[in-house]
Amino acid sequence: MQKKQMREVFWVGDSKKRLLEFPDGVQQEIGYTLEGVQSGITPHKAKPLKGFSGVYEIVSSYARDTYRAVYVVNLGNLIYVLHCFQKKSTRGIQTPKREIDLIRRRLNAARTLAQKERENDRRKN
Repeated sequence: MQKKQMREVFWVGDSKKRLLEFPDGVQQEIGYTLEGVQSGITPHKAKPLKGFSGVYEIVSSYARDTYRAVYVVNLGNLIYVLHCFQKKSTRGIQTPKREIDLIRRRLNAARTLAQKERENDRRKN
């Protein structure tokens, strides 16, 4: 049986740096979940992010705090991690507007990168 090729992760902006600032347990949980995504699995910890098509978030709780990693998989061969952040709002579960705005900007940047990747692949073939 042939082993399935794992997709590469591309960290947009400071998303990897932000993830590495999270508690170790949160880093492990998000890392394990992303590894599943790389293998082609949609893990139960990954939920669609409201208001975005093809964008998912991984939510991890630790010591009464909530941490999130947001990624997109439908832009070519790579998995783009758009943003990692600690949700600090005490009002409801809604993602703060400043975080949504940053995710939107990084999604646009990822789309541009994916388009360039496709153009480079066409030139090679």
